[in-house]
Amino acid sequence: MDSSKISALKTAFLPGASDRSTEYKSKKLLIVLHGLGDSLEGFRDLPQFLRLPTLNYLLVNAPDSYFTGYSWFDFPGNMKPGITRSRDKLFSLLAQIQASGYALPNVALFGFSQGCLMAVDLACRYPAAFASVVGVSGFVGLMEDYPEKFSPVAHNQKLLITHGTEDPLLPINAARNEFEKLKGMGMQIDWREYDKVHTLDPYAEAEDIRRFLAKTLSLDLPR
Repeated sequence: MDSSKISALKTAFLPGASDRSTEYKSKKLLIVLHGLGDSLEGFRDLPQFLRLPTLNYLLVNAPDSYFTGYSWFDFPGNMKPGITRSRDKLFSLLAQIQASGYALPNVALFGFSQGCLMAVDLACRYPAAFASVVGVSGFVGLMEDYPEKFSPVAHNQKLLITHGTEDPLLPINAARNEFEKLKGMGMQIDWREYDKVHTLDPYAEAEDIRRFLAKTLSLDLPR
């Protein structure tokens, strides 16, 4: 994928390994959405965490500047305008990705914190199903819109949601309650908790995400 042709948002494409002897090029893609104040640069090492060599990555910058990084929406404050604007940009991004030859059954989403909210928002509202969605250390935006605003395929989306029991920024009880409500509305959510703060645990959590993505994207798990 030529990320210079992705105009909806600034992106960086990290290609997976290819087998030159068979001219194989993977069409499996993970779209990565960062958290508040971070940027796509903060996730360039994600392939080392997940160890899925044939998986391609598209790292995405949020649209709004926030100190030295970027933001998907205002926080605290009225989140709705920013969420709606970022959703529209991500819808455009997804259209461009599909035009580049990546079919949605081969595309998964990964979001951290604010990026988790946006990934879950897409899972609930995008009119076609992804391979899967991973949300780390986040929460649900605009909960009052659901289930009325669910897309026709929302109940088909497969979500892995992870959170830290010691998260000081987004307390686990509030996040757990929100995702339990979504699950009660029929969303397919695998909720998992880890002994961590507001971060990505490189051990148990990363391994669970790795196995979830391998299963939902039909990827081989190298030893």
